[in-house]
Amino acid sequence: MIAVRRAAVAGTFYPAGRSELGALVDHLLDEAAITEAWSEAVVNGPPVALIVPHAGYTYSGPVAASAYAQLRPWKQAISRVVVVGPAHRSPVRGLALSSARAFDTPLGRIPTDWVANEVLARDPGVHVDDRAHSLEHSIEVHLPFLQRVLGDRWSLVPVIAGGAEAAEVADALEAVWGADGTLVVVSTDLSHYHDPTTARRMDAEAAATIIAARWDELDGEHACGVVPVRGALELARRHHNSVTLLDLRNSADTAGPAASVVGYGSFLVR
Repeated sequence: MIAVRRAAVAGTFYPAGRSELGALVDHLLDEAAITEAWSEAVVNGPPVALIVPHAGYTYSGPVAASAYAQLRPWKQAISRVVVVGPAHRSPVRGLALSSARAFDTPLGRIPTDWVANEVLARDPGVHVDDRAHSLEHSIEVHLPFLQRVLGDRWSLVPVIAGGAEAAEVADALEAVWGADGTLVVVSTDLSHYHDPTTARRMDAEAAATIIAARWDELDGEHACGVVPVRGALELARRHHNSVTLLDLRNSADTAGPAASVVGYGSFLVR
């Protein structure tokens, strides 16, 4: 067991300074387009889940902000966030929890939710793996956005999804999906290292598949977080949730070179 999981990618994926980071996230949120989905959220209640990219803020920050801006009307309604990301640094079997009592970012400390952790840990496919969490960015990059939107009255359930089938992920997360005060954030980028034309075609295909919740048609070439996305889409099927596209761009559209790009999409699940 560890007391605190320290920020691993501050200074690389996002600024390490508290003031600089806060100002950047606020700017990205303020610049996010006010979409029809945002307007509907004010009327229809907070989302069940968001699907959000996890690259460096220079590249995917504007696309991520388009999802997190949807939460602004619901700051008081969300008290727990389950962030489910893929494994980049260490192989993971099933779903991996953290034993940390809190996660740090330059914006402050976020307590982990041990009630939810204990519920998830009852599933045979769920275990604790602090090594997998120690350097993983797919969860960490979402935390400053959540801190700026939700303030400090929420707790975190960090989950890394490795080798698991969609039904296994869905079964493990069933207890928290749609629970009172709970938001699920699913972490994924889309296509990787193609020319912009190819990337836009592949990302449009992935977006159409995600919107239709056809998880069985989604592969790792279209989404690096295919394991958690498939699990979330299976839950969306089970609960008859709708999936709405909020933003779809690639790194050439934001700040990167055009020769080889990474795709990013943000989606709202209600």
